[in-house]
Amino acid sequence: MARDYVEQRNAGYCVAGTRVTLESIVYAFRDGESPETIRQNFSALNLEQIYGAITYYLANRAAIDAYLIESEKEWDAFAREHPLPEELRAKLDRTRQELLVKRS
Repeated sequence: MARDYVEQRNAGYCVAGTRVTLESIVYAFRDGESPETIRQNFSALNLEQIYGAITYYLANRAAIDAYLIESEKEWDAFAREHPLPEELRAKLDRTRQELLVKRS
């Protein structure tokens, strides 16, 4: 019996039955993270769901890559129209750097 691991919701894709976006899994996968590492970062998912999402991406790569490109364009346009306050941007940059240091 086939199982659906990804569902379309609100013009986007989510891991079925969760609020975790397919983008989150795909970007981690494309960055070289293993399914086990992705699992550590998304405690709401089990390995079966992660492998299912990756399989869905690989089986529909052209369509999902096109969707990701379009999403990035939309996000870039939104970010240009609604820039973050400088104080918040600086705080996010500091936090990002701290996370990078912790990971290395």
